[in-house]
Amino acid sequence: MGQELIRNFCIIAHIDHGKSTLADRFLELTGTIDKREMKEQVLDGMDLERERGITIKATAVTMRYKYKGQEYTMNLIDTPGHVDFAYEVQKSLQACEGALLLVDASQGVEAQTVANTFLATEQDLVLIPVLNKVDLPHARPDEIAMEIENSLCLEASSVLRASGKSGLGCKELLDAVIERIPAPKGDPSAPLRALIFDSVYDDYRGIIVYVRLVDGELKRGDKVRMIGTGTVYDVLECGVFTPRMTKTDSLATGQVGYLISNIKKLSDVKVGDTVTHEKSKDKVEPLPGYAEPKSMVFCGIYPTNPGDYDRLRAALATLQLNDSAFSFEPETSEALGFGFRCGFLGLLHMEIVQERLEREQDMDIVQTAPTVTYELVMTSGEVKYVHSPAEVPDPNFIEEFREPFVKLSLLLPTEAIGPIMGLCNDRRGEYVKTEYLSPTRVLLQFDMPMAEMIFDFFDKLKSATRGYGTMDYELIGFRNAPLVKLRILVQGNEVDALSTIIHRDNAERLGRKIISKLREEIPRHLFQVALQAAVGGRIVARENIRAMAKNVTAKCYGGDITRKRKLWEKQKEGKKRMKQVGNVEIPQKAFLAVLSTSDD
Repeated sequence: MGQELIRNFCIIAHIDHGKSTLADRFLELTGTIDKREMKEQVLDGMDLERERGITIKATAVTMRYKYKGQEYTMNLIDTPGHVDFAYEVQKSLQACEGALLLVDASQGVEAQTVANTFLATEQDLVLIPVLNKVDLPHARPDEIAMEIENSLCLEASSVLRASGKSGLGCKELLDAVIERIPAPKGDPSAPLRALIFDSVYDDYRGIIVYVRLVDGELKRGDKVRMIGTGTVYDVLECGVFTPRMTKTDSLATGQVGYLISNIKKLSDVKVGDTVTHEKSKDKVEPLPGYAEPKSMVFCGIYPTNPGDYDRLRAALATLQLNDSAFSFEPETSEALGFGFRCGFLGLLHMEIVQERLEREQDMDIVQTAPTVTYELVMTSGEVKYVHSPAEVPDPNFIEEFREPFVKLSLLLPTEAIGPIMGLCNDRRGEYVKTEYLSPTRVLLQFDMPMAEMIFDFFDKLKSATRGYGTMDYELIGFRNAPLVKLRILVQGNEVDALSTIIHRDNAERLGRKIISKLREEIPRHLFQVALQAAVGGRIVARENIRAMAKNVTAKCYGGDITRKRKLWEKQKEGKKRMKQVGNVEIPQKAFLAVLSTSDD
């Protein structure tokens, strides 16, 4: 089979524009899957993906398709649409020569559509714009074709029309892929070079590596080296996805497939690394791998039962292999014991990882409030990065406190401009520009501190735009800001898991909120409990939890008052002693109170 008969392409779109449904039609049309095996969203393997109706993991599949008497091999990669999983899209684009850019014919161009178009253009991919869901009664194909031309600079006349649900126009899409997307370039006679674009962990077979062959050929029994990690393995099995893993004797230049080599150590496989033959290791230049994803949001994950610490470590390591953008490192907390500081790309990513830990790995976990990375310039001139409030040193040693800023792009209906401008100003956003894509849709750009965006900004955006607003963001660097660490003291002792980093102007307001929330959550003790919020050495808010009253004089039914006084004095002495050894129990709900204060 020659390279000219291979096409590698992926489907990119905003969330919920019908990528997985269109992929289902392609599998049916090419006969890759029997009618009786067909189900909705075939390529979404996780229960979580089916329940939420979103794609979390990019999935590869090889299809055979006859066009003008020739049989073509088409490698399709179905990608996620949510902004938190943009790294999955980036990995998939590395393995392709072209992409179908899907736009919903009723909703139009969205924030992630614009972001994905830029990602594909940077990789010099051929883009085929497609209007999906054209058979919906409220579809506006002509209007949205013009919107694509205005906002993405792709000619309206080149936009194809289809419906993933009914199969309308899907055959024309496959023909267009063969006509417009070029065959993979590469030298079959050159030494092997294959890009690792994904990997998954299997309990019985070890790590399964997904590769795209750029040059050369890969056969079963070959000795291969991962250039980045320097490890050497024998190829025990290689093959393609149909969409099940199907063994083949070899993989040729331009093909997308998998290899199994009994790899047991998770650290031996790095996404973006290059695979080559051991004998030709000195002649091969590594492929330009894709950039490591940067974690944007951090939170602590702790086992509910301290004895499960090692199990949690193993579960996180397994998850990290299936999800290369997730990172973790050990940390300890006075309140919660031993756990891990985990890094995520966004809040949905954090939610998905937490749910996968509980479902797939059967873990009971406790999660702290999410935070972002801050950059500190110390008085000594040293630059330090901190991921949690517990790591922030004494304010006297800090010269500059810098926070991460993001470039936020918001696509929304024109009538929602006022409320969204107000929302962004409340969150310390700095206005950049407004662009009208059509008379009814507008693109707003703001520079905004990431910490202000990670809690509930997306929910507020959806509410203000009645579900029509979409957002996309990219990190643009760190900026100096008047930030302080808000310390929460319970009975004079600082509780590290409750501390937060906030803007100085909001310290008092947020301090009061957290303290009043804690007052509701912490049960009453036999002694008075003092709750305080402090910035540096200054107390900004205080509440007391009253002691539980015990009526020690209930048994005195008369007689002299001195009997009662004697019992009260005895009780007072006991309370004094309790205050000195008073150990306050803080329930788990209280640690999440910091989170819910932002929803008020």
